[in-house]
Amino acid sequence: MPYGHPIQIRENAVKKALTGHDSKRQIAQEMGVGLSTLQRWVRIAKISGEPSMAKKEKRPKDWTREERLNALLEAAKLSEEELGAWCRKKGLHTHHLDQWRKELSQEQPREQDTEFKQLKKELKDLKKELSRKDKALAETSALLVLKKKADAIWGDKEGD
Repeated sequence: MPYGHPIQIRENAVKKALTGHDSKRQIAQEMGVGLSTLQRWVRIAKISGEPSMAKKEKRPKDWTREERLNALLEAAKLSEEELGAWCRKKGLHTHHLDQWRKELSQEQPREQDTEFKQLKKELKDLKKELSRKDKALAETSALLVLKKKADAIWGDKEGD
């Protein structure tokens, strides 16, 4: 016990502090250690880079769409050797990048398909409305022509 507390308590406290779910003050009280002690442990763990204490790596499936896109853009600029080091640093594998690339390429057509379907439906509705109005106009024109012919044959009764 180099710090006066068992290593398991230190590691658990640091892991909890790095997840960010509870405040450091709450964690310190829960674990029975001083706040400044917990803060020092977290600082040492971050500096030393001990994987069990410092890193709160995000699982690839927990990355947001925007983070995935940024990661793909960042990875595209790297050579094969740099990509391997970059993936290790981020806690990823190249198959994650391949999967994300595939998912993003499949999302766009779905959005485009939806927009295309909406436009197609709107076009169909507009054609139907135009056809209806054309028929109504043709009927009105026919009635007007008939009225003129009737007036010519029997005379205009409104003018009497």
